[in-house]
Amino acid sequence: MIDYIIETENLCKQYKDVLAVNKMNLYVNKGELFGLVGPDGAGKTTTIQMLCSILNPTSGTAKILKLDTIKDAEKIKGKIGYMSEGFSLYGSLTVDENIEFFADLYKVPFEQRQSRKKKLLHFSRLTPFVDRPSEKLSGGMKKKLALCCTLMYSPEILFLDEPTLGVDPVSRREFWKILNDFRKEGITIFVTTPYMDEAERCDRVALLHRGDIIRCDSPSNLRRGLRGEMLDIKALPQKKAWNILNNIDEVLEAQIFGERIHVYVDELNSATNQINKKFFNEGIETIDLRKGVPSLEDVFVSAIQKNTKGIYVESEIELTNKINSPKQIKSKKINEIAIHTDNLVKKFGDFTAVNNLTMTVNAGEIFGFLGPNGSGKSTTIKMLTGLLMPTDGNAKVGGYDAKKEVGKLKAKIGYMSQKFSLYNDLTVEENINFYGGVYGVEGDYLKKRKNWVLNMAGLVGKEDTLTKSLSGGWKQRLALGCAILHEPSIIFLDEPTSGVDPVARRHFWDLIYNLSSEGITVFVTTHYMDEAEHCHNLGFIYNGNLIALGSPSDLKKEKFKGELLEIECNNPFRAMEILQNGSKKYQVSTFGNKLHVIVEDIDREIIKIEDILKDNRFQVDRLEEVPISLEDLFVLLIEEDDRKNRMV
Repeated sequence: MIDYIIETENLCKQYKDVLAVNKMNLYVNKGELFGLVGPDGAGKTTTIQMLCSILNPTSGTAKILKLDTIKDAEKIKGKIGYMSEGFSLYGSLTVDENIEFFADLYKVPFEQRQSRKKKLLHFSRLTPFVDRPSEKLSGGMKKKLALCCTLMYSPEILFLDEPTLGVDPVSRREFWKILNDFRKEGITIFVTTPYMDEAERCDRVALLHRGDIIRCDSPSNLRRGLRGEMLDIKALPQKKAWNILNNIDEVLEAQIFGERIHVYVDELNSATNQINKKFFNEGIETIDLRKGVPSLEDVFVSAIQKNTKGIYVESEIELTNKINSPKQIKSKKINEIAIHTDNLVKKFGDFTAVNNLTMTVNAGEIFGFLGPNGSGKSTTIKMLTGLLMPTDGNAKVGGYDAKKEVGKLKAKIGYMSQKFSLYNDLTVEENINFYGGVYGVEGDYLKKRKNWVLNMAGLVGKEDTLTKSLSGGWKQRLALGCAILHEPSIIFLDEPTSGVDPVARRHFWDLIYNLSSEGITVFVTTHYMDEAEHCHNLGFIYNGNLIALGSPSDLKKEKFKGELLEIECNNPFRAMEILQNGSKKYQVSTFGNKLHVIVEDIDREIIKIEDILKDNRFQVDRLEEVPISLEDLFVLLIEEDDRKNRMV
């Protein structure tokens, strides 16, 4: 009989008419890294709070270390560590003082706390800010400080509720390395996350959708459950290629992932020949076509579609045919400028948040603005939307001066914040009416625009539904509709898909593409690197400085020198340490549950690396060249900038 450290039996939680968790049966082993994966509203937080004795279940049971979460709640609290998504800090205390406070609270010995604090500050990149009050940190920096405070403690079980939500890819990778180190201490880790690449690092994963566990197994077993074999294709124009693929008999399924299309087929060679022939006849340019390795996101998308019997997906697809605006935005003119900044600067006291930012965004363009938390993204958006006055420099948005013509500027732009800016206690229609009043949209024009928003968002018939009752995907589209109710020519989207499931994220980007095709300029920030692949151009900002600017393909060609080797093996973090610290120090990083190694000559190095791993008794399952991803490039640019600054 297996001795489980966490176990639930028919665990349920009902909130009035909402069944948040439905008859959940979960079993977690001692020392296991277990992931509960799903979008906002799936039931992740409710589950973790029942396991931590914060919420009582409506029915069913849960046991932690053989202790009942209701009867033995007080005993459990002394054995677990819990970091909630809304972890609270003490605003008036500095970074260092917050960490010391929690170290005292957890009674961490002095010697242990000093080494652990140093390690955590380094991982979170908070070392330069140890004397800054936490209330003066950016949202992302506060999240990382909260991680540091929680990880000062070494409980038997560590519960982490979306600990890296809203944290940039660099810090997310470093966080998971620290988490792997904690496992060496024998801690069982139960983590919830919306990021599929993070779920790849878990021993086992439960996919949660609308309160139900639809799959639960190891990542490798979950991937093996997919039907057919996968082709990984990059072709232009992508949308046309995708439509063609969905009409080829030998194609079981085709899903867009950033700039690539994942295609499932029964037999690779026959399907490849058929696809190449069809693309050639239809004038499709095939940039790359190779056998692919499915990800957990592929698994989750497939599972959601099967679980909903096609209803959810079909309604989404219908939306893309209904989103044309009643008043078409004029097509963009060649080289027409929508946004231009010239040496834009914003200082807060002695701190420079944005430093001499100069860039141009053309009309109708999807421009991705990327950077770690605290790099200056939100500050830049606030200056461009007239919410914050620059310290120096100039910005023109839609032809208007962002400092002197704020009133005129606001009529030209729409803004959708990370939290969607909706009023949860208002109905769908009341939210639309409210934004109509804000933007001066009234009468017959408001009626016409309201109908458009309801159709675009798939909310016809739900006008009287309270917004708080909507799923993440519906809220997301409603917020987008409210932001563009007045038909602006430029729209700013600040991490618009954070916490939304993969299916809804993809269809949201269909909407963005359609807006761009109508001539609307889209300025978007995101931490999902696959989304950044959708942008026409990107700007990378770090420590307030623009460190790269260009299209995704141009940046990969110009900024990446060398070749990229992808490795699948057991214990990837240990393998990374060996490759980084051997006689030849390789440049290695984690990518999901895989390793990415940058080499100059892949044919020469691939044999050497395989020998090193086998000599150290690693089981190497796959080792091959792959195209560089934007996430790899993002990490490289930041590390390169850090090296330059250390040399100055």
